[in-house]
Amino acid sequence: MPTELKRVFTARDVAILTIGSVIGSGIFLVPSGVLRQAGGSVGVALTIWIAGGILSFLGGLTYGELGAAIPGAGGLYLYIRDAYGKATAFAFGWTLFVVIGAGTVATLSVASAGYLAEFFPLSKGAQKLIAVGIALGVSLINIPGTERSAMVLKVATALKVGAIGLLVIALPALGNGLSQIDHWWPTQFTAASLSAAGLGLVAVLWAYEGWQYLTFMGGEIRDPQRNLPRGLAWGIVGLIAIYVSAALAYVAGLGPDAATNANRVAAEAASQLLGPTAAKLLAVAIIVSMMSAAQANAMMTARVYYAMAQDRVFFASMSRLHPRYGTPAFALVTSGIWSAVLALSGTFETLLQYVIFVGWIFYSLGGLAVIVLRIRQPDRPRPFKVPWYPVTPLLFVLSGLAIVVNTVVADPVKGLIGIGATLAAVPVYFLWQRLLKSAAPAPPS
Repeated sequence: MPTELKRVFTARDVAILTIGSVIGSGIFLVPSGVLRQAGGSVGVALTIWIAGGILSFLGGLTYGELGAAIPGAGGLYLYIRDAYGKATAFAFGWTLFVVIGAGTVATLSVASAGYLAEFFPLSKGAQKLIAVGIALGVSLINIPGTERSAMVLKVATALKVGAIGLLVIALPALGNGLSQIDHWWPTQFTAASLSAAGLGLVAVLWAYEGWQYLTFMGGEIRDPQRNLPRGLAWGIVGLIAIYVSAALAYVAGLGPDAATNANRVAAEAASQLLGPTAAKLLAVAIIVSMMSAAQANAMMTARVYYAMAQDRVFFASMSRLHPRYGTPAFALVTSGIWSAVLALSGTFETLLQYVIFVGWIFYSLGGLAVIVLRIRQPDRPRPFKVPWYPVTPLLFVLSGLAIVVNTVVADPVKGLIGIGATLAAVPVYFLWQRLLKSAAPAPPS
């Protein structure tokens, strides 16, 4: 029976998986909201997309140093553990398992089932059952080998990037939206407009979120000291190019006013300029995009539960590898079942609403861990060092904290409940430790 995960991924694989895990439904919907926050200014909106990409790139460089120095399965969990201790790392892993990871899979599964209802007449009950099946399916498909799982995700990534590429080429060619732009920039910048642009940046950072999950696969990357930082950097640069091109293409196809007011900007642009058949095909691409993002989420988060079990802060069965495929099968099955339960109950929306922003507290702690570990462990081998230290990690940390502060200020009740629910993991950790000690065999007399 295998006892360690196989290292199979190259830098190119990391880059492709980064793109595949990040692109879900956001780029098909979010650009309209960013335009609204930019006051309809196309120049400001594109700057927001570029700024969000640059901040994500700085985060990728920061995590690249951590991944090269701590190249094990679990990634961010390990960085937090080594910098702040097991209790803080457990709080991250517990929140990831209970809400963030499973809730994200449930959300994407329910959304995919909702899109399927546009093709087939489905009752609410049927949609819910399909969502449960998707939540289970995207988890179980990751059991028969990491390379097979990655291949499925690569194919899905090619399909959704191809669909976006088609829009990027076709919309400017067929539309006249760019000629409708009177001015690319506002006549003046005010405190209110800058504040609104900041809110748009928060939305953009949400759209870029997910590249952090590639660190969870650190135990399966060949030569991680080299390939993890390089792959993350390539993947995030690719995302910037895709997102900025798509945001501009929507404006080129619909015009700035229509793009700003669209509910489903990609679908409306495709329907108006390419016809209803193209809009249906785009809907298929969106379904593939969401399901593949859910698959990536399930595959990568299972590695955190595997690492927690190895640290004896989670159920020991989570560290078991499949005897034939060498994957953390029990972790995948367990998290898949929990995702299905959330999809069936509908409670994931409430859970995510209150807790998803908390992920950025841990992402920020991960970025700050570079500084903490350089101070505490100056002699630790660092095959890759983040450029422009300490400015790079500090900028990333500040961008993450901006999301948290924005959420708490905009909705204090949500913020306090989310943070409180996460802090509740700390007493669970110490209770777990007491149970472990009481269950341990007594030393021989």
